[in-house]
Amino acid sequence: MSSNPVAETVASLMPRARAELTELVAFRSVADFEQFPRSESEAAANWVADALTAEGFQDVALLDTPDGTQSVYGYLPGPEGAKTVLLYAHYDVQPPLDEAGWQTPPFELTEREDGRWYGRGAADCKGGLIMHLLALRALKADGGIPVHVKFIAEGSEEQGTGGLERYAEAHPGLLDANAVVIGDAGNFRTGLPTVTATLRGMTMMRVRIDTLEGNLHSGQFGGAAPDALAALIRVLDSLRAKDGSTTIDGLTPDASWEGLAYDEEQFRKDAKVLDGVELIGDGTVADRIWARPAVTVLGIDCPPVVGATPSVQASARALVSLRVPPGIDAAEANKLLRAHIEAHTPWGARVSIEQVGQGQPFSADTTSPAYAAMAEAMAVAYPGQEMQYAGQGGSIPLCNTLAALYPHAEILLIGLSEPAAQIHAVNESVSPQELERLSVAEALFLRNYAAS
Repeated sequence: MSSNPVAETVASLMPRARAELTELVAFRSVADFEQFPRSESEAAANWVADALTAEGFQDVALLDTPDGTQSVYGYLPGPEGAKTVLLYAHYDVQPPLDEAGWQTPPFELTEREDGRWYGRGAADCKGGLIMHLLALRALKADGGIPVHVKFIAEGSEEQGTGGLERYAEAHPGLLDANAVVIGDAGNFRTGLPTVTATLRGMTMMRVRIDTLEGNLHSGQFGGAAPDALAALIRVLDSLRAKDGSTTIDGLTPDASWEGLAYDEEQFRKDAKVLDGVELIGDGTVADRIWARPAVTVLGIDCPPVVGATPSVQASARALVSLRVPPGIDAAEANKLLRAHIEAHTPWGARVSIEQVGQGQPFSADTTSPAYAAMAEAMAVAYPGQEMQYAGQGGSIPLCNTLAALYPHAEILLIGLSEPAAQIHAVNESVSPQELERLSVAEALFLRNYAAS
């Protein structure tokens, strides 16, 4: 990285950043309190609040949001008449999944031989919190922070339960800003500076099928008694065409992505697709993951293989997620998915659907002054590289809430979740080099934006 005071300060702060991220990762802050203690999330929220207080933030508060979780807010005043920038990240994380699949403990930040730091939330998105803190500290050390800063750390983003969105709607002045930096995205690949221009929205539902009053002996009744698990399998299979494309009655599946291309072989490497296994869907990879709807079965409740009995199942349940690209209304997609499931449930089986979460897709205005300020900053933080624009298949519902509440606000998405980070999977990690570069980029962006 080319030498400049901001970059030098960030480099000197990296040992502290690692120590702080180690503390943050240690909190098992999964906002599913049926699986993980609420106290872990509360402890993480308090850690963030203490960090903001230590940096001189005012009005630091734990916000009790309608979904039963806490978001952390703080305000750091800048020079009189300066612009206001909102910095966002979330401290809640995905469950570690199969802890036995982790090479090192998921809630212990561990540096491995490849130089990356491993741990749940290291990139998504506790690393984003550290990135914001590093940027602010670097500016403080080099003449001061030239903007008013609002900081919000969400406590339930991974659950999609909308707590912060509802809170913001009820307190519309709280997060108002000229620009918003969402620290929950990632570069297209390590070392290539990228802003995320679009996000898919999502809808998620639990589907339950009931066919019998209770399980039956498969030898005595199998062949005529309706099997709830088999019925559920048929319903789930109806959501995909033979090539794996998402096929939901009434939902258009053929949009195209105009922008940064995603090489198919590179995608296979990023996704760690096994040799000989085909990719699903049609069109380019970018079409499939950024511009088109995609359904995923996230889980099924049924007897495990070990200990299963020879029974016809009376009931079965699945958690189904549908990612929705810009141009499609998530509420309408939800209605179509619900209608499709009901129409494709076989044998007159009883189907019930419980809505779990929903968020609209997002598309940014990349022609705004904030994007020019970020491009200039990234060119310094990543010498020889030009800022790229990419889509992201994931969802950040808060983006649309903020865009609706503050139509004047310029919203940028950056972050540490590049493909090698393996967010949401076992062995999630963050590149310390990316953390350093993006912290420099954010600091320089704040300075550039203040002067624009």
